[in-house]
Amino acid sequence: MVRTPLTPWERQRGERFGDLLRRARGDRSMVEVAAAAGVSAETLRKIETGRAPTPAFFTVAALAAALEVSLDALATACAEESAPAEEEPLTA
Repeated sequence: MVRTPLTPWERQRGERFGDLLRRARGDRSMVEVAAAAGVSAETLRKIETGRAPTPAFFTVAALAAALEVSLDALATACAEESAPAEEEPLTA
């Protein structure tokens, strides 16, 4: 299966997400948070540095739980900068 290349906006969103996780982690070590979430420290490192800009949902959910951050808060913060005009945001 061939992956479609990410757009610049998707890469920026991944970088924002990684920054959010890094700030939420605070003084806790990467190894401590990764272990609490049940993911490898390398996976967390890739997400935090933007090298894995589209992590799987269950990885995001596990990290959010380990960091005691709601998924809604993460989604809202990652979408702070609006999407490009051709991408319509989903509505409830």
